[in-house]
Amino acid sequence: MSDANLELAQKIIDMTLKCGADAADALVSDSASLSISARNGHLEDSERAESRDLGLRAMIGQQQAFVSGTAIDDDALQQLAQRAVDMASATPADRFCGFAPQELLADSWPDLDLADDYEPRANELRDMALACEAEARSHAGITNSEGAGASWGRGTTALATSHGFAGSYTSTSFSMSCSAIGGTGDAMEGDYASHSTRYMADLDSPQAIGKRTAERTLARLNPRKMKSTKTHVVFDQRISASLLGHLAGAISGTSIARGTSFLRDDMGKQIMAKTIQVIDDPHIQRGLRSTAFDGEGVAPEKLTPVENGVLTGWFLDSGTGRQLNLPSNGRAGRGTGGPPSPSPTNLYMAAGARSVADMLKDIGTGFYVTELIGMGVNGVTGDYSRGASGFWIENGEISFAVSEMTIAGNLRDMFMHMTPADDLTFRRGVNAPTILVENMTLAGL
Repeated sequence: MSDANLELAQKIIDMTLKCGADAADALVSDSASLSISARNGHLEDSERAESRDLGLRAMIGQQQAFVSGTAIDDDALQQLAQRAVDMASATPADRFCGFAPQELLADSWPDLDLADDYEPRANELRDMALACEAEARSHAGITNSEGAGASWGRGTTALATSHGFAGSYTSTSFSMSCSAIGGTGDAMEGDYASHSTRYMADLDSPQAIGKRTAERTLARLNPRKMKSTKTHVVFDQRISASLLGHLAGAISGTSIARGTSFLRDDMGKQIMAKTIQVIDDPHIQRGLRSTAFDGEGVAPEKLTPVENGVLTGWFLDSGTGRQLNLPSNGRAGRGTGGPPSPSPTNLYMAAGARSVADMLKDIGTGFYVTELIGMGVNGVTGDYSRGASGFWIENGEISFAVSEMTIAGNLRDMFMHMTPADDLTFRRGVNAPTILVENMTLAGL
């Protein structure tokens, strides 16, 4: 299928050049997926989807336009090519548009082991979902279920350009999730667990996910509300990666070029403790965001955007690189419907030296957050305010559940007072260990 996709991409590029474009590139993506969900011991939903999408960019000088479609017969392709050229000719010039330099293009790439040949049948996914939910519901105190689901997907991405790049890769995904409710009446609480992998063999068992769902749900029963104060906040592994997400947005070439990042003037400066390393590695075997080439065909390399606490670089594609007089570092993300834009691959914070237990003992009192609510984060100023729930830390140990709180601060200060624990695991596209942030404002009663 990947060869056919590359042939399709090259075919529409040739048509686009004949229509009058100076240059063109095409991205072809095909996918298949199967998902099953169950609730209260019964099959609830089953969905199978297959699609193929084509995205085309036409360039006339420094004018460019993007179009997309799903039909691949010759007449439809010809119309798409002509439409792209017509749109490009009527578009204002963009002095930063253009392909990535040829010397940066990938001419070979490693085998990242992203595709599992195994394709599960619907009844297998059904049995997994039912078993996962059954395990969660078997725990005393679990009174209802919001369901469990299991899914599989396979996708192939092919990219070709008129200046000589052609490449494709296939990846698969397997995932399972469960959500349960504990308690009754006004005292009900809910929680969830999930896992996603490239290979079926790497996926947690239904029983493990169901058990984790139940344990998390039961732990949240009978939450208290705390008075407003200033205290240490510990971000659980499930949500600590969100802090890296805010960092990624702040060091995106787009935000820097537009001057809309609170870190825009901090290149080469200390933004975190000297012990902290933040790494972006596109070549992790079976990584959920691993890639052999970026959305422009550039060969991405491992980056350390924060090294010993110092900000060392931005995430750049070719366009933002030109605006900032810097080369692309292979971080162009792209879909079929629009232009490339910079984004990280497998972004993570290196593990620290202390265990979570020792970290809690050291701080004595604080707020251990397991859920964040809302999106009260200002990327221009770094102001941070989000609803939160979790557990109160008392005498160095997790003591009781806490809900309906708000944590607030500024990301610049939070980054400088951040300490990672030693429990880093790779379960998502963005990963971080448990993280302590000192002296945040806690709003409650």
